[in-house]
Formats: sequence, structure tokens, C-alpha cells
Amino acid sequence: MENVLRPLIVVGGSVVLTLAVGWLADWVLRRADARQPERPLWGLLRRCRLPLQLVLCTALLRGSYEQAFKEGSAVEDHSVGIGRALTLVLIGSVAWLAVRISAAVVESSYARYASAHRDPARVRRVRTQVTLIQRVVAAIVGVVAVGAMLLTFPAMRAAGASLLASAGILGIVAGVAAQSTLANLFAGLQIAFGDMVRIGDTVVVDGEWGVVDEITLTFLTVRTWDERRITMPVSYFTSKPFENWSRGGAQMTGTVFLQLDHTAPIEAMREKLHEVLRDCAAWDGRDWGLAVTDTTPNTIQVRALATAKDADDIWTVRVTVREQLVAWLTEHHPYALPRVNTAWAVEPPDGDHPHPVTPHVPRTGRG
Repeated sequence: MENVLRPLIVVGGSVVLTLAVGWLADWVLRRADARQPERPLWGLLRRCRLPLQLVLCTALLRGSYEQAFKEGSAVEDHSVGIGRALTLVLIGSVAWLAVRISAAVVESSYARYASAHRDPARVRRVRTQVTLIQRVVAAIVGVVAVGAMLLTFPAMRAAGASLLASAGILGIVAGVAAQSTLANLFAGLQIAFGDMVRIGDTVVVDGEWGVVDEITLTFLTVRTWDERRITMPVSYFTSKPFENWSRGGAQMTGTVFLQLDHTAPIEAMREKLHEVLRDCAAWDGRDWGLAVTDTTPNTIQVRALATAKDADDIWTVRVTVREQLVAWLTEHHPYALPRVNTAWAVEPPDGDHPHPVTPHVPRTGRG
């Protein structure tokens, strides 16, 4: 009877104590979060309840499982394996808890910084750095945890001396084999702390326009305007030129080019452009203009210029100006649209519509 009650008491007591401590910790964090809602740390730490309970339960079982079973029992023959398994679980759960706590601290710091600063560029820069810091911490904790797990095996400890002796050769071989991976790793750190590109920046890469959606230590994802995702190594941004429309401020100047006839009413187009921009909510009112920038034997090139607060609004301004100017010209000044002349030349119109002139052709007789 004792062989059954003792294991039940040990295991059941460990589980009950773990649940009680987890509930108490969650209650304390919930009260602290309610008292200080401006500090998100307490709410973020509540995510650590599950790994905390796993660490506590595993530690209790690891320290008391040998006393739970009497000598000569069937479980005693496997005590070494059980102890090693509990040790591996304990190491993994401690690593999990460490990652959760570090993530909560970093996210809380970022949230407080974002609420205190209104500059979008600085907030995106800190967000990029915070994301990469979390990934670096998780990678370091994971490597340390795996190393600690391997050291629990006697065979791995015995092989440690030989591994250290050949570390130089292995380092050279690994460096050559993982050259591109290491290059991306250092490029990711350079991007994070060199402020080259940030999460949320509007960029043009290989002719594709999009917004930086994710940055890791090895790759970067750009979300295009049509919801596609372009994934490329971060070393691309340190070795090739690219356009960053958000660097130095999100405000932008957009242009619309129109190919028109030489008789286009430029002054009337300026007035119409100003009217269109006043009715366009995406125009920020900083600047606008219209000018003839080029001419050919058949057409002239007219450039309409306008400003907006960011890349999304400048796109709206450009398409609005293009659509409404073309529609206005088609309705009120159709002669200004480009065409191929297959008749005699037209004199400048007196009104809105031109009137072709029939040239005088002298008659010639014979002889």
C-alpha cells in the first residue's frame, strides 16, 4: 500500500503546489496590472505562467522522485533515465521561461517608448531593434539550453576535450560552409543598429514598391501594394542600392506626366489642378505646380506636381490628378489631347473647338 501512496503523494503534491503557485502569481500580476495600467509589464508577465508552472513542477519532481519509490521497486531500475529526462525538461522549461521574461521586458520597454514619442520614424527604428534583440536573446538562450542538455550525457562530457582540440579546424570549415549565413547575420545586425531600413518603411526593391513587413537576422520581407510578400536576404540591403521613401521623413512629392497637343490650355490646366487638389483629402497643401517640361514635333509634356504626407497618400493624389485632368480635358478641351494629324493644320482656336482651315490651292492650266 505504501508503494502506491508514496508516489501519489509526491506527484500529486507537486502538481497541487505548482497549480497553487501559478494561480497566486497570476493573481498578483493581475492586481498589479489593474493598479498600474500604464505599465504593460505586469500584463505581459502573465504569459509566463505556463513555463513557470512547468519549471516548478519539474524541479519538485526532480528533487523528490527518488524518495517516492522504495528500493527494489520496478521504477528504481529506471531511476537514472527518469532523472535525466526530468533534468532535460527542467533545462528546456527554464530556457522557455527566460525567453518569455526577456520578451515581456523588451516589449514593455518598447510600448513605453512608443507612447512617449510621437515621431513615427524613431518608433519604427526602435521597433526594428527590439524585434532583432528578441530574436538574438532567444537564439542565445536556445543554444545555451541545448549545450546544457548535451552536457548531461557522460559521453558528451568525455568528448568535450577532443572537440575543443579540433575547434580551430571546425571553425574554419564552418565559416567557409556558412559564409552566406554569417554574412546575412552580420547584415541583419547592421540594418538593426545602423538605421538603414526599419519595419514599416516604404521601399522600392528591384522595381517592386512595398512596405517592410518583417526583419530577421537572415532575411527581410517586403509587402507589396497587391498583398504579395517578397522575401530576400538582408545582405541585399547592405550590398545593393535601394530606395527608402520613409528615410528622413515620410513626406513625399509626386508627379503626373501628360502628353498633350501644342494647343493645350496650360493656364486653365493650372487652375483646374489647384481646384482638384483642394478637393483631394490626401493632398497636404505644402506645394503644387504645373509646367511644360518637354516638347516634341507632335506633343508637349506637361508635368503636374503635388505633395502628400506619406507614400499611400501620394499615390491617391497622383491617380486623382491624372483621372480628373484627363476627364476635364476630354470634356472641355478635346483639341488638347494628342492625336495624329491626317488633315491640314489647324489654326489656334478662337473658342473651345478648333475650326479647320481649307487652304487656297491655285488652279493651273495646261501649257
